[in-house]
Amino acid sequence: MEENCIARDKKKTRELNATLGLEDEAGFTLVSPVKRTWSRRGQTPIFRTRIDHHDRLNILGILLVSPKGKKIRLSIKSYWNTLTGQEVIAFLKQILRLVRGHIVIVWDRHPVHRRALVQEFLQSQKRLHVFEFPVAAPELNPAEYIWTQTKSYTAGTAPHDAYELQANVFAGIARTRISQKRLLACLRNSKINWID
Repeated sequence: MEENCIARDKKKTRELNATLGLEDEAGFTLVSPVKRTWSRRGQTPIFRTRIDHHDRLNILGILLVSPKGKKIRLSIKSYWNTLTGQEVIAFLKQILRLVRGHIVIVWDRHPVHRRALVQEFLQSQKRLHVFEFPVAAPELNPAEYIWTQTKSYTAGTAPHDAYELQANVFAGIARTRISQKRLLACLRNSKINWID
């Protein structure tokens, strides 16, 4: 079943000579993930962290694969508030400005994607063709690996405030964005062959 859905998405992308967009969203808080570390023998390493979870940086991200599969780009949009249909539409408008021609977007079944406002916007955009990943299959979405790389970069940083959190997260994303090797790794780590 999963292979049929993905095969249909890839076929549509080829038919339209479209850019493939693989979208996902993630959230980052002041509580940083813990990573292995070292210290002098006999001295326990100390990680400082915040228990305050209220500041949350929500990010929409999309891997954009050119029609021939030769170029991969990463585009993001961040918000300090909870994601709503308005934020998704603003992100889609950003993508429409970035990419010429048709765009086939594949995203998960997050409730924000199914909002009436978002669906109305999608209906009005002839260049956008949207498909959904199967339920409970994050391993199929290469955009998940953007966040894996970013969380690995920010692990153990324990930011003091929201601005430091944003700087750390954006630095991790920039590291991935500027490296075709890292972007290609996102696609290759997925269980689906997205580029032929």
